[in-house]
Amino acid sequence: MADEKVIRIMCPNLNCQQVLAVPEHTRGKLVRCKSCGITIRIPNAKQADSEQTQEPAA
Repeated sequence: MADEKVIRIMCPNLNCQQVLAVPEHTRGKLVRCKSCGITIRIPNAKQADSEQTQEPAA
């Protein structure tokens, strides 16, 4: 499993903001921050890619 990709995401809790490293297979699933306990949905790859490449309407 050493070749499994890791996703890094920041906890959205403003009092925590811990950087979480979660496996690639958790995309689209809910994970719990080990620091503060908040539940976070890991975005799907297609959603994250389209948000980054989407250009603003001119």
